[in-house]
This record gives sequence, C-alpha cells and structure tokens, in this order.
Amino acid sequence: MNFNKTLISGVPTNIITGFLGVGKTSAIMHLIANKPKNERWAVLVNEFGEIGIDGSLLKGDKTQDGHVYVREVPGGCMCCAAGLPMQIALNQLLSESKPDRLLIEPTGLGHPREVLQVLSTDYYRQILDLQKNITLIDARKLSEQRYTEHETFNQQIAIADTIVGNKHDLYTEEHEQYLLAYMDELGLANTRVIYAEYGVIPFSELQGATQFHDKITQHLFQQQSVKTPPVREQPLPESGLMKAMKKGEGFYSVGWRVSADKVFNRQKLLQLLHEIKAERLKAVFITDSGIFGYNSTTDGLTEYELDECLESRIEIISERKNDMFEEQLLHCLENN
Repeated sequence: MNFNKTLISGVPTNIITGFLGVGKTSAIMHLIANKPKNERWAVLVNEFGEIGIDGSLLKGDKTQDGHVYVREVPGGCMCCAAGLPMQIALNQLLSESKPDRLLIEPTGLGHPREVLQVLSTDYYRQILDLQKNITLIDARKLSEQRYTEHETFNQQIAIADTIVGNKHDLYTEEHEQYLLAYMDELGLANTRVIYAEYGVIPFSELQGATQFHDKITQHLFQQQSVKTPPVREQPLPESGLMKAMKKGEGFYSVGWRVSADKVFNRQKLLQLLHEIKAERLKAVFITDSGIFGYNSTTDGLTEYELDECLESRIEIISERKNDMFEEQLLHCLENN
C-alpha cells in the first residue's frame, strides 16, 4: 500500500461500537457537532449491508463545518478479506484528511476485536494513537437472550474502556442494576460505566489511552484482490434501482439504491417507514419536500433534514425478509 507514514503520526483514534440500534451514529453526529472548531476529524464507518447509508447521513448532516471527512466500508465486518478493505479505506481517509482525530464505527454485527488487531499492527503503531474504546449498550436488552448469548454483543462489551448506557431516559432503576450486574457477571466490574440520552457523550470520554493497546494478539494479513466493486459503487442500471441482500449473524440485510431523478412522496414514505418492523432501518431519501435522513430502531422512527445526497438509499436489518417491500417502496414515488 502506498501510504507515507512520515506525514501523519499519533492521530488520536477511538472505536465507537455497540449492537444494532443502540445509537452509535447519533453519538458520532453529536460528537462531530461539538468537536473543537479548529480540528479536522475523520470518520471510518462500517455497515453490515452492501448499500451504505451512514456515510450519507454524516456527510449530509447540517452540523458539519467542512472539517469532517467520512469514508465507508460496507458489506459486513470491515476486517473480512484479511483486513484489506479496512486498510485501503483507512489509508485513503488518513491521506485525504490528515485528521486531528479519527473515529471508527464498526457495524453493530461486526467483531471489534478484529478491528483492534488491524489497528495494533506495527504498520499503524506510529500513525495512530489508540485512545478509549466506547461501547454503547441499551440496558433494556439485557433481559433478552438473543443479545446476551450473541458473541458479538459480548465482545463489544469486553473491549470497552467506557460503557455508555444509552437511551437512559427510557430506563427504570432496574435497568441500571441489570447493566452493572451483567458487567460483574462478565468479570468487567471495574470497567467505567456512564449513562447518556440520545447518544450525547462528553468529549472528555474519548481522551486517554485504551487499556487494550498491548493486549491484542497481532495478526499478519495477506492481501487479497478485490474482484468486483462493492454494490454502493456500481453504476445504477437504466431502471434506476439496485437491490443488495446478505445474511449473517442471524440477520438479513436488504438495501436499495434509487437514482436521484426518482422523487419520493414524503407523506407516503413516512407512512411506509412507520409500518416497517425491523431491528434496524437507515435511509436517505430525495422527496417532494426536500432531502431527509431516517433512522429507525425498535424505539421508533426519527426523521431529519439533510443538505444533500447523490441518490436515495435504504437499508433494513431484520430477522425476517419482507418480499413485498420493494413494491411498497416504489408506490411511494411521485406520480405513482
């Protein structure tokens, strides 16, 4: 890889992780909105699906001041294919942005320990200054075995320097007790635990060295060629619609890209999105009322206005497929 290490060194770097729908993207958007004005930040985002939505949400958010650079690694764990997709994207991002801080958001179904393995190699040891790993948790989920018995969920907790009990406004006292008891059960009673609403995390929580820097087993990664471009980068067909689907970690991810000349009826779209039952939904849409981003979890749907996007995109992660959704989505287009 052609990357001049002498130009960039000691970039403070944080991994911000957590399971599906816990609020990672909202947390990053808040951190970006409140970053030091004189700093340039870079954000490397990984998504489980092939379409890629988070980059559009972060780039289109009005809180940016022009000093935030975003790059996506869609298609599952960013360390698959021996870590090469992540390294290519990370090197390009660092070269382009020369940031004062780097935030890395692995997919909610990805393995953060493998991300740490890549970042801890000799190659990155001088380039990056690995600071605190932040793991967001919705403590209300600790009563469900599909979370507590999920390897990735527990791995995200195990690598945390700070656990953030997010959506705290929806907790009871029992939920706080569940979280502390679960940390103790995992042998992590000394891990710092804080609580947050709407992903609002103090900037000070990012600062300080991670305790995992020298505990990660180093791996040698063999480079593998990328045979076809990811779905998010392929040219759209004449129909102006492209679909991508994958399955893994017990979930389906189904996503669509829609060309910019297809404008959606906002009211029809909102009605459809409110009816979807899924673990996670993210989208950006060009509508008759402007450009909007959508973020949906089991707690409900959030809509917010964006400045720009190149095309409409939606990604749905759920335990079951909805084979009727594409037809329902197309019915939301203007003039339909």
